[in-house]
Amino acid sequence: MNSELLVSDASHFRVDYEINPYMDTAVQPDAQAALAEHRAIVAAHLAAGRTVEYLPSAPECPDMVFTANAAVVRGGRAVLGCPPPQRKAEIPYVQEWLAGRGFEVVEAPYPFSGQGDALACGDLLLTGYGQRTDERMLPVLARELGCEVVPLRTLDSRWYDLDLAVGVIDAGTVAYCPQALDAPSVRTLRGLGIELIEVCLEEARRFALNLVSDGTTVTMAREAPRLAAALRDRGLKVVVLGTAELAKGGGGIRCTALSLDGAPARQR
Repeated sequence: MNSELLVSDASHFRVDYEINPYMDTAVQPDAQAALAEHRAIVAAHLAAGRTVEYLPSAPECPDMVFTANAAVVRGGRAVLGCPPPQRKAEIPYVQEWLAGRGFEVVEAPYPFSGQGDALACGDLLLTGYGQRTDERMLPVLARELGCEVVPLRTLDSRWYDLDLAVGVIDAGTVAYCPQALDAPSVRTLRGLGIELIEVCLEEARRFALNLVSDGTTVTMAREAPRLAAALRDRGLKVVVLGTAELAKGGGGIRCTALSLDGAPARQR
């Protein structure tokens, strides 16, 4: 789980448009601080023993640092994201990389926020819809990835992707903010028979759930001490990092890493 990740870089990160409530073109990220934040995230992945693959960002793609939205990967197949128009230029770069790495690549026929709205949890795929992902993608993902899709609707644009409302800790443990999901989705989560960790609205708004966990180490935002304490109480190693500059684009740690679990073997 999250043992191999695809990242880009923050070299061209800036706020050129406003496609989520966190973006404000009048409030630009500090370029050097954003680079430092991203380098610290990558260093934390490496220190945790995760394999990190690198795809350089393109000058015309200011959000390419957030690789998670470009696709969702399961085994040797990848379903590409179908993002808002402002981010469509990112997709061909990721498509070429995935195909070159040996993935069978499938285009999304409807709006789809990639891994941002498709979180692997054991044999399940927790799938967000209602904001950037069209509900019609649910059967597409089930068919193309051969998995059981668990539909979860987020309530409003603050939770434009599911990975702001839900964080998978391991196959049997999920952290979530109940106020970010509609009532049927909360009932669905509670009926899965897995351990659930409730996260308060205050910490969720600070990207507490936009985390990367491999089941042993959790890499997460510094601004969520209660969730961090709950995870440590469960015996997990927790690494906290600052993401204030990346947050100006509406993203955090999970947004910057596309999981490649089950990737095809490299050709020698």
